[in-house]
Amino acid sequence: MKSDLEGKVVVVTGASGGIGSAIARRFAEEGARVVLHYHQNRAGADALQQELGVAQAIVIRADLTKESDVIKLFAQAVKKFDRIDTLVANAGAWEPRDVPLQDMTLRQWNSTQLGVLTSTFLCLREFFRLVAKQRRGNAVLISSTAGIFGEAGHADYAAAKSAMAFGLTRSLKNEIARLAPHMSTYCGGRVNCVCPGWTVVPRTAGKLRDKRNVKRVVATMALPQIARADDMAHAVVFLSSDTLARHLTGQTMVIAGGMEGRLLWEPAEVDTAIV
Repeated sequence: MKSDLEGKVVVVTGASGGIGSAIARRFAEEGARVVLHYHQNRAGADALQQELGVAQAIVIRADLTKESDVIKLFAQAVKKFDRIDTLVANAGAWEPRDVPLQDMTLRQWNSTQLGVLTSTFLCLREFFRLVAKQRRGNAVLISSTAGIFGEAGHADYAAAKSAMAFGLTRSLKNEIARLAPHMSTYCGGRVNCVCPGWTVVPRTAGKLRDKRNVKRVVATMALPQIARADDMAHAVVFLSSDTLARHLTGQTMVIAGGMEGRLLWEPAEVDTAIV
């Protein structure tokens, strides 16, 4: 089955990370040209560019919380490739410590909203401005199962990711359809969302080394295994293809082995006398 992504131009934010780099590799395999965005991990982005080939991928640094940086990111990408067909909004901040809401500072809350939600807004806004000129384009937002089921100790992150998975995705699928309307030769502009569950990437390596954490995570899954980055990448490539996903828009795809939620209590914590 052909994706027809050869020659397409894709911006992947946070491309130096575990999921972002897997997404970039899969697009390159399909023959797409990839804009590898990074913020701090220049070495990782450069290594990925060398792997993919300098003719097929460019590296651009940007702090996505800064409006001017985002504008420059898209301007540089267009200068290099003349257009952008797909935006994969993958970059996002995460506070690794569990912080209950009553202990959370306003600074942490605001920082997470800025790093997850506002940065996504800024990227989408620049992309939509370009879509309005091109009359073509689609976007895939990378949210999280935290935005679907919640995540105790990470209410800031869960709230921001939920806004991406629902409010943004379902509003923007209507807006992009007017900027890039359906025609006899074009399926129309589309916006979809992927929500990864726990995934084997460097950022989660520490917690996943603890087998107790692994057992707790997979206990809610019909397919009890930790996801791989390619599980997300394959879905993103599919959703970005105007051939394979031509009639899919406004959808939020949870890729977490059939997860139904989080265990709230350990068995030993439950008092069966009052259940």
